[in-house]
Amino acid sequence: MSNKKDKSGESRLDAVKAQFKRVIWPTKGDVAKESAVVLVVSVILGIVISLLDRGLLSVVDALISL
Repeated sequence: MSNKKDKSGESRLDAVKAQFKRVIWPTKGDVAKESAVVLVVSVILGIVISLLDRGLLSVVDALISL
């Protein structure tokens, strides 16, 4: 990796460091809450998809048995 200077005399590494200082990092509490939401939504969607799959399988089985 090169650490070349750009037109303003700032190196790429310095530019990256400056960008990281401007980032608004989430708190641990925010990360925990958002992770919990993702987990709950994933479980709920898994249950919904499972129920739809079983329901559609029952419909297909009923149609085949005609």
